[in-house]
Amino acid sequence: MAEQNATPSSETARIALLLADICSLAGVTVMDVYNSDFETRSKADLSPVSDADERAEAIILERLTRDLPGIPVLAEEAVAAAGSLPTGEFTVDGMMLLVDPVDGTKEFIQRRGDFTVNIALVENGSAIAGCVFAPARREMYFGGGRSYANRGFEAGSRPEASDAYEIRTRPYPKAGLTAVTSSSHLDAQTLAFLGQYGVLERTAIGSSLKFCLVASGVADIYPRFGPTMEWDTAAGQAVLEAAGGFVSHPDGTPFTFGHVERGFLNPPFIAWGGRPLPGLR
Repeated sequence: MAEQNATPSSETARIALLLADICSLAGVTVMDVYNSDFETRSKADLSPVSDADERAEAIILERLTRDLPGIPVLAEEAVAAAGSLPTGEFTVDGMMLLVDPVDGTKEFIQRRGDFTVNIALVENGSAIAGCVFAPARREMYFGGGRSYANRGFEAGSRPEASDAYEIRTRPYPKAGLTAVTSSSHLDAQTLAFLGQYGVLERTAIGSSLKFCLVASGVADIYPRFGPTMEWDTAAGQAVLEAAGGFVSHPDGTPFTFGHVERGFLNPPFIAWGGRPLPGLR
């Protein structure tokens, strides 16, 4: 289990706003590519990549090195370029930054809009601050202590808490839950899991926006049994948990980051609008 975090809430709020500013800057480059006649390539694992991923990540890494020096960074495209996962400087205890410059690359390539720029700060295994920015949708979410949303936010603008509004999860509705699922990875295991919880409505969306729908009180539960990496989900988890939600393993135990021993590959998880509902354990 992760140790108790030492960073005060005032500092996590400052860092969340800093991460939002970096996401905004990276979003300009992402949208420049999005609005061009871009090409895609395949990485070694056959997943798609475009210039947007690589150029945005370069911007993010430069800013993180300058503004949060000394904190190790695990970034998707740097890992892909190296051809192997780093090990020594990353542990479940201590601090690390997780970066996914374009989460939802398939949605980006298909010009569907629901892709995001994700950055998170992890301390002792917990995602304590993060930003999820969907530049094509002009939606920004950032959380650290509290969570905020700014809809109508233009890439390149300077984010301010005063220009955003606080978001909170909602109590579980007695009439039935609203579930959010992946728009491209819905499987039989997910459907079977949701069948246990009286789901009234189901909606699908790409990228880390699924966490943000739960954080905003639009949905109540997001289960994920398919493979994801830590950089895919840490920012969304930071936003959700700062809004009153919780992310767990299927057995209800807290979901943590920094797991070198599993190659930073996430096991199945459930994102909840509150504490896990009875029946999990």
